[in-house]
Amino acid sequence: MSYQVPDLEDRRGSATAAKKALLDKFRAAAEDPTLAQKRAAKTAIHEARLVRVADREAAQRAREAELAAQAAREAEIAAQKQREAEELAALLAKEEAERAVTLAAEQKAARDARYAARKAAKKQRRRGY
Repeated sequence: MSYQVPDLEDRRGSATAAKKALLDKFRAAAEDPTLAQKRAAKTAIHEARLVRVADREAAQRAREAELAAQAAREAEIAAQKQREAEELAALLAKEEAERAVTLAAEQKAARDARYAARKAAKKQRRRGY
């Protein structure tokens, strides 16, 4: 036979009482009006945060769209400048080709004139004039 002072029933009863006291304390804290106010304040803060995040995301999308539009405009301007440069290069090449043709014609005419003068001088020497 055991001579323990708190027997099994006493220990079981005190454990049940402690659990009931803990549960009552938790229920009282859950029903506390200040806790409900804190929870409502946290909910409001959370919702405001979600609104700010959504606003930031919308602003970011707007910025990205603006940057994309600006990049498209810059690409179009660059393409226009490229086309203008190509047209100018083509025009310069055409003018250079025309100058080369004109120069070649002038050189040929001068060469022909020298040849004709040489022939005339040779004829004149032969005839003895």
